[in-house]
Amino acid sequence: MRKFVIAPDSFKGSMSSLEVCSIIKTKIKQFYPDSEVIEIPVADGGEGTSDCFIEMLGAQKVTLEATGPYNEKMEGYYARIGNTAILETAMFAGLPLAEGRLNPSQTTTFGVGTMIRHAVEKGCSEIIIGLGGSCTNDAGTGMACALGVKFKNKSGEEFIPTGATLGEIAHIDTTLAERLLKDCKITAMCDIDNPMYGKTGAAHVYAPQKGADEEMVVLLDKNLMDLADTIKSQLEVDVSDIPGSGAAGAMGAGILAFLKGSLKPGIETVLDLVGFDNIIKDADFIFTGEGKIDAQSLRGKVVIGVAARANMNNVPVIAIVGDVGDGAEAAYDMGVSAIVSINRVALPFEKAKSRSKKDLADTVDMVMRLLKHRINKK
Repeated sequence: MRKFVIAPDSFKGSMSSLEVCSIIKTKIKQFYPDSEVIEIPVADGGEGTSDCFIEMLGAQKVTLEATGPYNEKMEGYYARIGNTAILETAMFAGLPLAEGRLNPSQTTTFGVGTMIRHAVEKGCSEIIIGLGGSCTNDAGTGMACALGVKFKNKSGEEFIPTGATLGEIAHIDTTLAERLLKDCKITAMCDIDNPMYGKTGAAHVYAPQKGADEEMVVLLDKNLMDLADTIKSQLEVDVSDIPGSGAAGAMGAGILAFLKGSLKPGIETVLDLVGFDNIIKDADFIFTGEGKIDAQSLRGKVVIGVAARANMNNVPVIAIVGDVGDGAEAAYDMGVSAIVSINRVALPFEKAKSRSKKDLADTVDMVMRLLKHRINKK
């Protein structure tokens, strides 16, 4: 009996990873009705991460009320497996939540901290948090406040910082947060290696996508630099140049400095949690994919993470993608066997996304015809 494993990322803006899995599985079953098909919908830290674990591992869906990026009350949820909670920053600080009012100098991660506190107070001893898709640039200070960290200005006044006021922080007290989290391991899923500040840091690279103009970018970057200096002097730790400290508006730095957590590639965290290496040992083929594969994808994204594991087990990997960009060919040296685009008639994204599900199905149909022909000749 043939065995296929499907482990794609979402095709952002058109299909979730769950939908991609379902479409590919349907096509595989048309050609190999008796085959074993294992679906692993992957989200590597961004929006949909909790849903993937709820679907993949039958995790409990834990609901709660917290606050959004502008302190408005809202409901959200996270996934729980045993004493492990899988959360996503995007749940309470995601970019869609600030649509029409983007302003990374004012948005907060306080709701994310509320979610972490909820999980810890409900008995979770391990927190895995995805850092993708945020609308914030507060270095996780809002999150830290919700967990008991106190920030004071030069006048000794306590406040909840935002991107615009990070430079006003003169004193940091992590005593209450350390007490709350003393028996808790915190890991952040992080797929970028940007530092906290500077030309490749959180503000310059990502704040414009969150609504910042050039003047605001300069302010946000300076404030992050000031905060890094304060963290170094107050907490005796330098997080500014650690790869990934600039993730999610420098929330990566906040995870390290205020929560004493660690940063780990999102795809590695997901694959370890689902036992991916054991799942693929006797697989014939692995299907993976993402919206676009290019040089950026080679830096720890889903396709490359899956391919690296598959390569160690000598399992061929077929990457089904929305688009192929410059530098994608390097993926062949990193364990990918073939890259196939579903953009069959070379349409721009705005037109292609409306037909993406059919194009994916037709593309997989083509691939399966080729695979069946090859397998039958053996």
